[in-house]
Amino acid sequence: MAVFNVKNTCESTRTKLKEAIAKLELFLNSHALSQLNVENDPAMDEFYRGYLSDARHLLVFCEVAYEKIGVSLRRPNFNVDYAERTLYDVYHNCVSNFFYPKNECYSEDGRYAYTGQDAIRFRKKPSREVRDLTVELSKIFEELREDLSYYETDYITQKRMQGERV
Repeated sequence: MAVFNVKNTCESTRTKLKEAIAKLELFLNSHALSQLNVENDPAMDEFYRGYLSDARHLLVFCEVAYEKIGVSLRRPNFNVDYAERTLYDVYHNCVSNFFYPKNECYSEDGRYAYTGQDAIRFRKKPSREVRDLTVELSKIFEELREDLSYYETDYITQKRMQGERV
């Protein structure tokens, strides 16, 4: 990939990560387990514990990636290899963790991806705040997934063909 393209991709990725971080921080700073599970339902307690855990992990992954991209963009000489490795990490740490959360509180249903309907399906019916946050984040992470699709498999294949260890 050309330096110009990689740099532009880093800038747009950083902007999208910043938006995701802001939404996650606002939600996590203003919602506690007891606020989400107002009925004290044990099954919903487990659901929200998993959801909050996944959201905290996602926030950390996004913050680390945001900082790494910032370092890449601030360097006096833009290092394409470092930037591409960072974009690869964004795809595999942030995008993948959003679409495949460890606790599986929600999943993406590809049948709805092209219908204009929300493709996110929840394991249990969540509160409006959880649903809204997840749908808002899904739009950001869908864009990142499209922008960074090269880093899903092609990047590694290219590096291996060049004889580099990844």
